Amino acid sequence: MKKSPRYLYTNDISNFTTADKNAVLGELCSNYHGDALTTTRDAWIAEIDILQRVLSSETFHSGKIVFEYDIPRLGKRIDVVLLINNIIICLEFKVGEKNILQADIEQVLDYALDLKNFHLFSHDKTIVPILVATEHKKSSSVLQSSIYDDAIVNPLTTGNNGLYNILEKTVTKYGNPSSDESLDNWVISPYSPTPTIIEAARALYENHSVENITRHEADNISTDTTTNYILKVINDSKLHNKKSICFVTGVPGAGKTLVGLDVAVKQSYKDDNNDTLNDEGAVYLSGNGPLVAVLTEALALNNYNKCRERGIKKKLTDSRREVSKFIQIIHRYRDNMLAKIKNPVNNGQLEIDPDKAIKNHKAGYGEVEHVAIFDEAQRSWTHERLANYLKRGGTYGNKLKVSNFPVSEAAFLIWSLDQREDWATIVCLVGGGQEINTGEAGIAEWISALNEKFQKWEIHISGKLTDPEYAEGKVKELLNNNPNVTYSDDLHLSVSIRSFRAEKLSAFVHALLSISPNANEILSEFQDRYPIVLTRNMDTARRWLRDKARGTERTGVLVTKEAARFKPQAVHLLPANDDNTVHWFLADIQDSRSSNYLEDAATEIQVQGLELDYACLLWDADMRYEDGKWHFYSFNGKKDWIEQKGITPTKQDKIKYMLNAYRVLLTRARKGLVICVPEGNANKSYDNVGKEFWEDPTRLPAFYDSTYLYLKSLGLQEI
Repeated sequence: MKKSPRYLYTNDISNFTTADKNAVLGELCSNYHGDALTTTRDAWIAEIDILQRVLSSETFHSGKIVFEYDIPRLGKRIDVVLLINNIIICLEFKVGEKNILQADIEQVLDYALDLKNFHLFSHDKTIVPILVATEHKKSSSVLQSSIYDDAIVNPLTTGNNGLYNILEKTVTKYGNPSSDESLDNWVISPYSPTPTIIEAARALYENHSVENITRHEADNISTDTTTNYILKVINDSKLHNKKSICFVTGVPGAGKTLVGLDVAVKQSYKDDNNDTLNDEGAVYLSGNGPLVAVLTEALALNNYNKCRERGIKKKLTDSRREVSKFIQIIHRYRDNMLAKIKNPVNNGQLEIDPDKAIKNHKAGYGEVEHVAIFDEAQRSWTHERLANYLKRGGTYGNKLKVSNFPVSEAAFLIWSLDQREDWATIVCLVGGGQEINTGEAGIAEWISALNEKFQKWEIHISGKLTDPEYAEGKVKELLNNNPNVTYSDDLHLSVSIRSFRAEKLSAFVHALLSISPNANEILSEFQDRYPIVLTRNMDTARRWLRDKARGTERTGVLVTKEAARFKPQAVHLLPANDDNTVHWFLADIQDSRSSNYLEDAATEIQVQGLELDYACLLWDADMRYEDGKWHFYSFNGKKDWIEQKGITPTKQDKIKYMLNAYRVLLTRARKGLVICVPEGNANKSYDNVGKEFWEDPTRLPAFYDSTYLYLKSLGLQEI
């Protein structure tokens, strides 16, 4: 079998035990993405030494060993897997550790549960999780299956010296020497959630509170029209065995994310008796790590707390696992498909490598889901960015290198669904003018791929996708010669009178950023219901937020990722970590990690797709209104702001991303916004010869004053 990026090393146990230790280590290091840390290398050396000694007995020689195995699409990696006599043994090593910690036991049990629930060739196998704290002096004496009758053995614990006995007892008690072809291909098993995990995810979602962080003020808005249109397209694709794609637009806060989640769940279950649909499910995918993390944690916490209220014992990790059935990171989906292609790519054509993938009688070489919902589809990567990424090596921890990748991310994702031999539907949730990272292609790349490579796909598109925010207003032109296009207003999420302000806010922000003369008029139509105020003092801004917020309403400070001089305002940047974003959005008001403390500011990267009740946008000197137009600057990290001028396509893209960053941040608040444009530092000092100089040349008043005056001229109330 050819090398798969799903593991770093595999071999027959008989070959592994006689292999040169340095050769095994060399293969692990060679297949690792980047330079392995010394601690990682030391752990591998210890594991190799222990396992070569323990597995040298003929009892184990019929089996296979796998180091650092990725569980498809979940982003988790098991230290070592042993496949012996139809048993799957998960080993989690804690090298040098003397004590058995509960968290470590739960970790290896979680691996076993993930395999059981999501790994097709593990569904019907006995799985044995074993924690090996190498310096521990005792071993588990009882091998007992879980009370849940799921063929998972209760976690076993041992030290280095007791590992042989536990393995020998395990193989004797649970082993079945008869051959099993599924274990021959175990390392390339398809991702396939069990009905049990699907039912659990459905029950979890039915009691969800995700609307609190996605729909916000749109309480009375029915998204049923949009959802039902998509479900009809899906059903039509199924009945006529064809491929289709829907593009959904909507103003910020109108419920695009909720529509995506609703489609993912409703497509996975029958309406009559709540049985799972057989192989007809859907998955919600996003490249926005913070959004996925916050949604997952919000749903999981909600389910966990409701179970506790009803006296049901349940672990939070189980709730998270259930959420992961239908909410996933798009890059893991993408990388799981990349693992199936022939590499290198020949003649610019993507092809499946049958040695790396299992062909399903319906799915072909595609994934298990018929329907994929791509949130923030405009943020898919350009061909250049994806090709450069794969040339370096993809998923962290594994080398997934493709030196000559031929297509953009949008084209590859369509190709991935096109691998199904029956039918498929893609749902693209599109935010207008919200490409905020270098290499984000925008919606034009999806349309180009459909025009050039997937002409048989039927296209259903919102009429609003022809607006200037989408592909610079060229969508209709791009689709002009495509005969498979259906326009429908049902694919645009308009808002009710109660949420009138959300639609008007979006229009006002567009007018503000495009320096349109009707910005004042638009603001006057909704500012009595949605206050936007202006200040030059962060303490004043914080006081306004605290006065406005009631009960559990959420406040927070926002800055762009290009902002640099916010520390003088007693503002710190929220570290770029999904856990930090989860705490920022979900921790209660008494937790200092909460956004309500108004200390850590989140960037457009961390808040796109999510919202607060009231927000403060701290407007730095990265985007300035000068001479009647916007000018863009990047700080060099020392003392100078460098103006970005759109001379090259790369520079033009950067300017677009910087403008879009403010578009995202200006639309994050549900109920009200305060914009703080600092005064800068007007103080001057004198050197020892009496020469005058600025105290802080990075925050000159001139960097801020014209922006402040422009915003004030729009009619924003000053506080």
